[in-house]
Amino acid sequence: MIKKNYIETTDGHSIYFENNGNNEGLPVVFLHGGPGSGCSESSREFFDQSKWYSTFFDQRGCGLSKPSGEIKNNNTNLLVEDIENIRLKLKIRKWVVFGGSWGSTLALKYAFHYPESVSALILRGIFLATNHEIEWFLFGLKRFISEQWYKFVE
Repeated sequence: MIKKNYIETTDGHSIYFENNGNNEGLPVVFLHGGPGSGCSESSREFFDQSKWYSTFFDQRGCGLSKPSGEIKNNNTNLLVEDIENIRLKLKIRKWVVFGGSWGSTLALKYAFHYPESVSALILRGIFLATNHEIEWFLFGLKRFISEQWYKFVE
């Protein structure tokens, strides 16, 4: 059963998160890519519900978090604090931090700031937000998938 929740911040954001799986299972937080996307149904497929207690959250301005598309009071350090505040609210001592693409960058930043809260890292499609990677993501991809790229920038 999925438990849907919001955590309110002091700076005008309402952060959506949900939990599912085995309450006694290994706790994991899933950090979606983007920035700008959100968690999806397919994100749940990474975790066997009988073995994991999974937390998914939509980062500031993304998915079901409010306000939608907001960039004010929305930066990497605040996202790291949101992750930690969710962990504290759920009373989880340590959890596995799973991040993909932009989520891998966020996972590394969180682990750096809160190593005592991390039991393990799972990183896929690593994106470190270097100038080269941003340039490739924003402009280089149009050489290979031009139709999708033009839809994206619209």
